[in-house]
Amino acid sequence: MRWAALGLALALAACAQPPVLPKSPIPGGPAIRIKAEAVPLDPADAAKAALGRFTYAGGLNLTSEDTSRLHGLSDLKIDRSGGMISESDEGDLLRARIVLDAKGRLVGVADGRMTFLNGVDGKPLQSKQEADSEGVALLANGDMLVSFEEHDRILLYPAKGGAPREVPSPDVKFPFNLGMEALAAYPKAGPDAYVVGGEASGQTWICKLSGGCVADRLVAKPAEYGLTAVAPLPDGRIAYLLRAWDPVRGSRVTLTLQDGKGAEIARLDLAKPLTVDNFEGLAALPGRDGAIRFYLISDDNFSLSQRTLLLAFDWK
Repeated sequence: MRWAALGLALALAACAQPPVLPKSPIPGGPAIRIKAEAVPLDPADAAKAALGRFTYAGGLNLTSEDTSRLHGLSDLKIDRSGGMISESDEGDLLRARIVLDAKGRLVGVADGRMTFLNGVDGKPLQSKQEADSEGVALLANGDMLVSFEEHDRILLYPAKGGAPREVPSPDVKFPFNLGMEALAAYPKAGPDAYVVGGEASGQTWICKLSGGCVADRLVAKPAEYGLTAVAPLPDGRIAYLLRAWDPVRGSRVTLTLQDGKGAEIARLDLAKPLTVDNFEGLAALPGRDGAIRFYLISDDNFSLSQRTLLLAFDWK
């Protein structure tokens, strides 16, 4: 019987399948390697770069074999040194660095780090209702603001660390899952000021840490479009990112640049057959000779049929 048992054990061991292991070592901790695959503006014409007064400056499809969390990115901010932050629908925070080539074109993303956003109790946000972060802003002192929907609120994450605290947000009832998608620092109104935009209505507010929020511009948009991001520009101008989707036409995205009175001065439209996805995040940086570099990032909704795209456009 002992020999029979030993024979059975050996037979079972021979049938067992070895575990599937990564092709290369995976680093521990929050550091992740981000694969950046170049994408053209127009899949049918790889040389196409001009869209009106906008010039395509490179685009990437972002993936990672080191984490299952590099998805659902809902906003974007990039500083002058190339440091970027983006937050997700499930309470993740990505920090990384964009990589440009000698001509200033977007060619990669490096130094990726994926961490969790904490709640006011100092613990990682858990439920979808609490963790659905949609907008991100950086104040001049380094403090970070994050807006949430479902449980509508704005949290301030101190630059020096520690638990976040809730700060002023518009005193309105937002439609479910259509809340404060747009968020950006607004230094024109003070070092503690920020602009907030409601997705469904297009209404914006100017808020201050030292006070409350006051209604500002109502962004004109077609009813099927939502306001997903905002970026103040030099000389009182401001950029808004609008997004629509339906099963027939897919995603349609508009970047509209407006002057201080709300008049449109430039417009970028992305729709099929151009490279387009569910773009929700926007960053703007001053460039050379008065030009402005815009970066757009897409929320793939954790879906295999969508992509996390990072596109760059120059406008002058």
